[in-house]
Amino acid sequence: MISKIERGQSSPTAVILGRLSAALEVSVSDLLAPTAKPAAGSVRRDDERSDWTDPETGYLRRQISAPEFGADVTEVLLPAGARIGYPAAAFAFIDQLLWILDGRLTLGDGSAVLQLNAGDTLQLGPPTAREFSNETLTPCRYVVVVLRKPSA
Repeated sequence: MISKIERGQSSPTAVILGRLSAALEVSVSDLLAPTAKPAAGSVRRDDERSDWTDPETGYLRRQISAPEFGADVTEVLLPAGARIGYPAAAFAFIDQLLWILDGRLTLGDGSAVLQLNAGDTLQLGPPTAREFSNETLTPCRYVVVVLRKPSA
């Protein structure tokens, strides 16, 4: 699968990216990062940002921060009815903060289920399997801020 993705013969789903992220211990954004890095202090125009859409669900990730920035900042658009699951291992090496901009996000966080509305923020806790879902009839838009945990 990795070979097919690298050759452009297959577009990975969010689930596959989550598994690759966990196995390689890199963030999903690192997997999707462009190879060209903008110069520090340069303006990144709207059409210069990296977008990726899950071919199965329409889940859209829009990279906001540049690769060399200290935090990974991503805007996500989760379509109505979409569900994206990630294994616990995908969260083992990162700290993550969610900020809901529009709509409502249902987060399955291990055995807990949280309802997050526009304006809510959540700093995720210890690694657990998570499911991000939009159970409404309108898209949910949120920001994900990721920091790599210090190595032991």
